[in-house]
Amino acid sequence: MGCRDVHAATVLSFLCGIASVAGLFAGTLLPNWRKLRLITFNRNEKNLTIYTGLWVKCARYDGSSDCLMYDRTWYLSVDQLDLRVLQFALPLSILIAMGALLLCLIGMCNTAFKSSVPNIKLAKCLVNSAGCHLVAGLLFFLAGIVSLSPSIWAIFYNTHLNKKFEPVFSFDYAVFVTIASSGGLFMTALLLFIWYCACKSLSSPFWQPLYSHPPGMHTYSQPYSSRSRLSAIEIDIPVVSHST
Repeated sequence: MGCRDVHAATVLSFLCGIASVAGLFAGTLLPNWRKLRLITFNRNEKNLTIYTGLWVKCARYDGSSDCLMYDRTWYLSVDQLDLRVLQFALPLSILIAMGALLLCLIGMCNTAFKSSVPNIKLAKCLVNSAGCHLVAGLLFFLAGIVSLSPSIWAIFYNTHLNKKFEPVFSFDYAVFVTIASSGGLFMTALLLFIWYCACKSLSSPFWQPLYSHPPGMHTYSQPYSSRSRLSAIEIDIPVVSHST
């Protein structure tokens, strides 16, 4: 495994993360979370289906692609608890996943453009490429939990509505889009965790998530000068020694 270079696992996880975030965007905006089907027994009238999303609501006759009623202010008066929770959970999950994508991109750039010669300033960074990928994996996992839990709850909430009123409620394909996107976030996190666990045994000073003294670096006490003899503080300066 090419741990010191940009590996296929990190690139694949980044692409998988982008696809998952795009799926969450689609699931958030689609007006197809719940269907309310109203059946009429009058031959002169058509059955009516009401499509409920997180932000809008649309009513259509069977066989028609145009909305008879399109409510753009539905998000202000949502009266279904699961949809109200999803209004907060999905945007939050998208923000967390986008932060994870940014960290993943920083980690890959740091890996691609890092110098082979140790640098004291870079070695003192609290988070390097390995730390970026590790934190990104944790954020992807958190984003998956935030988006998956209320999406599964929406499926069971349909059963509650059917028992409370009439069996006319059913969930639509936006639920499957969101659940699949949440699975993609978990897959992204898994790829980053596998990559990190396979490469964390490297002894490179740039590999540890937190700062530690790299091999070949030691400290020595600089002799007191005539200007600092009255000072009781001894200054330790890290020095990099190159072994041949």
